[in-house]
Amino acid sequence: MATARPPLHVLIAAPRGFCAGVDRAIQIVELALERFGAPVYVRHEIVHNRFVVDRLRNMGAVFVDELDEVPGDRPVVFSAHGVPKSVPAAASERGLHFLDATCPLVSKVHRQAERLIADGRHILFIGHSGHPEVIGTFGQVPEGSITLVETVEDARNVAVDDPATLAFLTQTTLSVDDTAAIVDALKARFPSIQAPRSEDICYATSNRQAAVKAIAPSCEKMLVIGAPNSSNSLRLAEVAERMGVPARLIERATDIDWDWLGRPAALGVTAGASAPELLVREVIDALRQRFDVTEEEADHSPERLSFKLPRELVA
Repeated sequence: MATARPPLHVLIAAPRGFCAGVDRAIQIVELALERFGAPVYVRHEIVHNRFVVDRLRNMGAVFVDELDEVPGDRPVVFSAHGVPKSVPAAASERGLHFLDATCPLVSKVHRQAERLIADGRHILFIGHSGHPEVIGTFGQVPEGSITLVETVEDARNVAVDDPATLAFLTQTTLSVDDTAAIVDALKARFPSIQAPRSEDICYATSNRQAAVKAIAPSCEKMLVIGAPNSSNSLRLAEVAERMGVPARLIERATDIDWDWLGRPAALGVTAGASAPELLVREVIDALRQRFDVTEEEADHSPERLSFKLPRELVA
């Protein structure tokens, strides 16, 4: 006689998964492959998700670290995280046909940085060292005109030449709560520091963190689907943990640690902005193999934003 599967109520956060910027970047690679044929080169991962990258690779995309790996007769796409100005300049110098898939919300931060430097300000940039978005933003302005601030402690200790000319900007994929604490520390120390015209943390990052906060009180554990190098995915796990809900970041269903999961009565599931819905369904299907699953989607804030594609790909 088969043993009855234990009941499990799965609360699926919404919004989750692909945001408009990620969707646009992936479409740019797909449309470039249709327009120009394979191979189409992509500088760095188009987005931080192995499944997405592998799928595009199977379609004919070739992912490279640097432009010198791109043949002169093939198009190259720049990733959604943005690139320093030196990259398109080098591509133009070589005569490469390039397509820029930088998320428009990251591009907005780039333009803000340029305007602030033109106004004679020094920028304190809140972000994570080595992240592609940070590298891209630093690469929009002259060296030495922007300083990285990663923590509240950094904000309290950063050395500045002239407090009267300071401004701050932030990476788009940060923890909302962490960033607020850093901003408070900067404002306490530098009351005249100029803030961005609008929130730099993107709507998708904020919404996905808010959706986790909405379901966390009803969950015993949380699974976050996303890549280990995805900043917004890592932040989702941190949000759950801070609310007292043990969380694990997994890339797909095969990464579930069943011993860690145990037999919760209620489980939260969400996905970072680079993770396709297919992987969410894969995780739910895996759970159904071991549990008697009931699903509930907790829609916190529906998203309807979309970004325009490059004209040359849709003309």
